[in-house]
Parts: sequence; structure tokens; C-alpha cells
Amino acid sequence: MVQGLSLSTLTTSGNGGFYGSPALWRRHFKLIEKSCIGIDRQCFCHQFVQGLHLRVNFNLLRQRNLRTNAGWLFKGGSDRGLDASSERSESANEDILFFFFQLDLATRVQCALNMEEYDIAQQLRNKLTEVEEEISRQLEAKRGLSSKSEAQDKALGIIRLRADLQKAIDSENYALAADLRDQISKLEPESLAASAKALAFENARFAFRLGQKVNHKIFGYQAVICGMDPVCCESSSWMEIAQVEKLQRGPSQPFYQVLVDVHADPNILVAYVAEENLLASDQPDMARFDHPYISFLFYGTDTAGDFIPIKQLREKYNRPRYEVPTDPEDEELQ
Repeated sequence: MVQGLSLSTLTTSGNGGFYGSPALWRRHFKLIEKSCIGIDRQCFCHQFVQGLHLRVNFNLLRQRNLRTNAGWLFKGGSDRGLDASSERSESANEDILFFFFQLDLATRVQCALNMEEYDIAQQLRNKLTEVEEEISRQLEAKRGLSSKSEAQDKALGIIRLRADLQKAIDSENYALAADLRDQISKLEPESLAASAKALAFENARFAFRLGQKVNHKIFGYQAVICGMDPVCCESSSWMEIAQVEKLQRGPSQPFYQVLVDVHADPNILVAYVAEENLLASDQPDMARFDHPYISFLFYGTDTAGDFIPIKQLREKYNRPRYEVPTDPEDEELQ
């Protein structure tokens, strides 16, 4: 199964389009070799390095020292002074990598259980728990998740402050009342923004689906959708560089994590693109598409040339299984 890819497979991808070198990766992931792990290598696709024990250094990862030697060839968006590098997203790439580690460790846990190596399975399960906890922290930092809970917390905070304000007025403590009034004035717009974001997450409507091939309207490259957010969830510094506020629909529209075809440029990996800047073909596209992440995010391609997301990826974004519409003429011929 594709989920059994190893770190060494990714860092030495033939496409050469991976963040960092193996030497750089060893700074972020301490790999401890255990010679007697006792798990059959056949459990893992692509010949997993036997006994590879993963110790993730999350603090180093958070510093986001992973970089590409990007040589962006696509030019465009001259009216806004942008090129394709403005939409490169390290946080999106990091999100994909943590997803891979989660899949990888879950596969290794199952293999250890199948081989009745219960101590090893427990060690791997502990590592899986670490990765899952880090993914949850990332989601909270990236999306303000859960946005619904955030909106509720801010609304409750305003209610409490107003109650305290009334008590301060009743006791004629006007200095305290003035301070509470300032706090309420500051919190009210934050509460409205959190409520709007929660509503956007609940009522999101996406024009594109996981695995769909798309083209960038401005920069022209072809890409594949591998993730989606109802609104822009990048940092304020990223949005400033990408000039998100100058988009017609601004940040309050779906944004997509996309894998960029390495045939266009082997150094371009993951971009974060507004929905208004993407275009899908209305005709089947069977042209070749290569990217080092394709093999563990998708099963293969469907009859329209789009990629079929693995079950875990669909579950991550709560997306339904997509079936390619059949041509009535083809059905009649059958």
C-alpha cells in the first residue's frame, strides 16, 4: 500500500522535488536504528528501512527551517507585482508531511500487530499519538479550530464582561466600568469575526474537489488539489506577501493546497491558491502529471484523468467519494 513509503524514499525522490536534503532531514528527525525489530520487510511498500525508528523533533519543525531552492519559472500577475513564488506555502507542505507521518506510523503499528510484536506496536502507537497531538495543535494555530468553539467562547466572554460591567455600575465603580467597557469594545469585533469564520466552515461550498486537476489562471501551471479550507487560513505575513486583500473575493473564499506538476518546475511543490485563481478543464485530461507526493495521497487516476484520493485524505477533509459521471452514449453501447 502506498502509505508504507519511507522518509528515505521521499527525500531521494527521482523528481528531486522535495523540501531539503536527507542530511537536512536528519536534523529534524532523529532516526534510531534497531537491528532486531522483527517486522517483515514485506509489510512495507518500497522496502522500508528495517528497524527505522522515528523520533520527531517538533520544536525544530515549528521553526520551519525546511526550504526549497526554488527557481520559480512562472511569471505573471504583473498587475499586482506577483509571481508564483508568492503563493508557495511552507505551512501547507508541513501539513501534508504530518499527514504522511500519521499514515506511515498507523501502517507500521498494524504491521507490528500482525507480526505479534506487541512491544514495538506500543512504541509506534506512542509515536502516532505524538503526531496526532501535533496535528491538532497545528489545526488550532492554522485555522483557529475549532472555530465554532472559539466563537462560542468569545460570545460567553462578552456576556460575562457585560454582567461585570453592570455590577461595577451598580457599585459606582466607574473606573472599573470604563475598563470593562473597553474590553467589551475590543472583544465584540473579534466575536463577530469568529462567528463569521465558524459559519464559513459549516457552510463551505467548494468549486473543486480532492484529486482534481486544475490550472492557475494567472501563472499557467497545472496542479492537483490535495487540501482545502473554507477561508484563507495562512498567516497574516503570508497573506500580505500574496496580496490576498487585492483578490476580488478577498480571504473569505475557499483556498486550496495544490501540488504543482514537476514537469513545469521540479522545485515547485505546494502552493496555497484562492478559488478564484483556479480553473478546471471541462474535458478529460489524461496528460502525464508527476509529483513526489502523488503516490501516498492518491490511489491513481480515474477515467477523466483526475486523481482518486485515498480514504484517509477524504476523511481528513470530510469529503465524499467522487464518481466520474458516465456518458449516456457509452451506456447505450454497453
